[in-house]
Amino acid sequence: MAAVEHTPDYPPKTPPPPKRPLSPPRPETGLAVTPRARMQVRNRRTAAWSLEVAPWSARKASGFALGRLHEWGYREADEAAAGLTELLVRTAVADGGRRVSVHLADQNRQALIVALSHRPGLTVADGAVLRELSQLGAVSCGTDTAEDGRRVWAVLDV
Repeated sequence: MAAVEHTPDYPPKTPPPPKRPLSPPRPETGLAVTPRARMQVRNRRTAAWSLEVAPWSARKASGFALGRLHEWGYREADEAAAGLTELLVRTAVADGGRRVSVHLADQNRQALIVALSHRPGLTVADGAVLRELSQLGAVSCGTDTAEDGRRVWAVLDV
């Protein structure tokens, strides 16, 4: 009887790569940081737009906001709404991020307009912006900062 020779498989099989080890938990910094409350708008109509940071973004956002307010039946506060939206977006654009988001909501004949810069590491806006928002007709306004950028907002009677 003839002997059968066993030939090895070519190329030789390589073992599978090792599985990635689990990363250890991140160390605690020791600082008690309370996160900023996420903006929640419930039980009312809302709209939102994301715009690039450009010189024309404020005017474009103003047109979007006025169009939506007109759809909702508000036509009386065009000048104030346009001025507030443009100032809010110009303030967010000046932060130098890559994009700006604009949020609009209404309730009880009032409109909330918010601009978010999406650029982390900023300080709170100076009071001049808030004074100018008040002069443009805002019944309430404010600003705050967090990891996701600076948020500037105004409420307008419509």
